[in-house]
Amino acid sequence: MTTWHHEDEICWIADCEVCGVPMVVWKLHGPTPPDDDARHMIGQLEQVARRVFEGTTWRVDPVMRQIPDHFHAHARDEGWWWRRFARS
Repeated sequence: MTTWHHEDEICWIADCEVCGVPMVVWKLHGPTPPDDDARHMIGQLEQVARRVFEGTTWRVDPVMRQIPDHFHAHARDEGWWWRRFARS
C-alpha cells in the first residue's frame, strides 16, 4: 500500500508507486482537465509537497510520461531519482 495524502471530488494524491513522490491524479479520465480543475489539483499537490518536503527544494512535474492519456502530476524533490534506485 502507498501513502495517501488527500482525496476530494476532483482528485486524489498518493505517493507514486514507481517513484515514491506525491502524485495528484484527476478522478475523471482524460489528458486535459478544465482549467479550474487543473488549478485545484496543482494547488492541492503543492500543499502536500510543502508538508512532505518541508525544508527542501521541490517542483511540480506535470509531464505525463508513462500514462499520457490520464491527467496526473508529480511533486519531485531533488533526491527522488536516486531514492528510486536505492529502494529494495
